[in-house]
Amino acid sequence: MKTVKDVMSALPVSVSKTATFREIATRLRECRVSAFPVVDADGKVIGVVSEADLLVKEAKPDEPNVVWGLLAGIVHHAARAKAAGVTAADLMTSPAVTIGPGDTVEHAARLMYDRKVKRLPVVDQRGRPIGVISRSDVLAVFDRPDAEIREEIMSQVITGRSEPSWYSVIVKDGVVTLEGTPETAAIGRDLVRRTRHVEGVVTVHDHLVYPVPPVPSRVGPYF
Repeated sequence: MKTVKDVMSALPVSVSKTATFREIATRLRECRVSAFPVVDADGKVIGVVSEADLLVKEAKPDEPNVVWGLLAGIVHHAARAKAAGVTAADLMTSPAVTIGPGDTVEHAARLMYDRKVKRLPVVDQRGRPIGVISRSDVLAVFDRPDAEIREEIMSQVITGRSEPSWYSVIVKDGVVTLEGTPETAAIGRDLVRRTRHVEGVVTVHDHLVYPVPPVPSRVGPYF
């Protein structure tokens, strides 16, 4: 299974927490990216500053309008604070959601989905940035050929857990159809679960015929 280091973009551009609003805006445009990791004096990632963070200033929350009139409580105060910010430390979203190079691409995808972010800074053991992984990087695993996916399912998922000749595995555009009869329902469910985690699998159609457990016979005196 691919890890983050296999698909990430190396050597990301980062900004210091003391970087000014103008410097950040200029570098975003020059580098054609939508966000930067923000690092402290030791080079450790402490936050992320994005175009959205900078756009708060352009919206001018101190000026009355319908949009800002709807903001209340902590959301309103956070927006006002960012609008008044002049450095990366003022504008950034913190703490940063980061990931390690050895984590799986699947974990990166789940983290992006759960935290509603488009990219993750990849950090080493010291918390320093070594890359960045984006949604497009994660989706790249679905380019895997169907034949390669089927081979992995047959050789690494089924072989060793059940008899491969008992199964039919069809893969089309990353969609896997499993047919056959496993020895037990538990083995069948395990094969389906493992297949879902094979790199490049979009979904699994479970057409397995699960054996019905025998009904225990009644033992005891009859009256």
